[in-house]
Amino acid sequence: MSSPFRSKLVAAGAVLGGLALAAGLAFAQAPAFLRIATGSTTGTYYPIGRLIAGAISSPPELAVTAVASSGSVDNVNAIAGGSVESGFVQADIAYWAYSATGVFQGRPPMEELRSIANLYPESVHLVVRKAANVQSVADLKGKRVSLDEPGSGTLLNAKAILAAFGLGDRDIVGIYMSSEQAAVEMRAGAIDAFFLTSGFPATAIADLASAGAGIDILPITGAPAEKLTRDFPFFAADEIPAGTYRDVGAVRTVAVGAHWVTSSKVPADTVYAVTRALWSDKTRAALDAGHAKGKAIQKATALSGLQGVPLHPGAERFYREAGLLK
Repeated sequence: MSSPFRSKLVAAGAVLGGLALAAGLAFAQAPAFLRIATGSTTGTYYPIGRLIAGAISSPPELAVTAVASSGSVDNVNAIAGGSVESGFVQADIAYWAYSATGVFQGRPPMEELRSIANLYPESVHLVVRKAANVQSVADLKGKRVSLDEPGSGTLLNAKAILAAFGLGDRDIVGIYMSSEQAAVEMRAGAIDAFFLTSGFPATAIADLASAGAGIDILPITGAPAEKLTRDFPFFAADEIPAGTYRDVGAVRTVAVGAHWVTSSKVPADTVYAVTRALWSDKTRAALDAGHAKGKAIQKATALSGLQGVPLHPGAERFYREAGLLK
């Protein structure tokens, strides 16, 4: 081979090698995108989602956004369908979806669901108009009650709670609307009660109470509530502190965990980066300052109640490095 020809090959190889290296670097540095499906803008999922997304995003490497949705059921369906990469989901809904049990009985199991973290307890709020003269869950018989909208975890919780207290669909005038719409209707006197499973304080309820609408929150206690927690272990006794909502005292109720879940299809490196950023000092400061429920999101309880849905390998890698897993 002639020397000039050899030189041309070497030069061409260097160019091609340089292009390959550049392409490899560009691929390695390509931004990762992650959407978090949350819930209604008047609940707790949405503001918490926005806080977390803002804190963990690190453009151009990682871009995270929070999107509003109808809630937990909608979110697991969206993750399974690939329209979002992750979402906030009640512990009960996540377990039922993954195992094809409960309300997902008869459907294919969503085996690609993976956990990122347990976030905080979600309290069941049963809001009533004082003028409706409703003193207990049993008093809801014959009343106009919003059970929240289809696709929400609240709807499923509401039906389970009513059943525990001996009430079925025929015993109430069931209405299906978001907590935001329910608050408007209650203020107008068009409904007597509405359910909302949410971390407190929930914006829709806080705004209603602050407007002097004359509301109360019913306790969910006694033998029916104890049976509920026995039959559905993801329910736990809970209390909404006095003063959480204007002129509303302390309320004993039940709660479920709020979990952040994703899909096994999301790359491990992306979920590792997201999990590490979630428990960073920057995110800690944002959560503490940005929302009352943010303080309840703690690394020490990140793995609580996640046994029903496996950890994503990227999250597992972080928790092992952090000493939370052996």
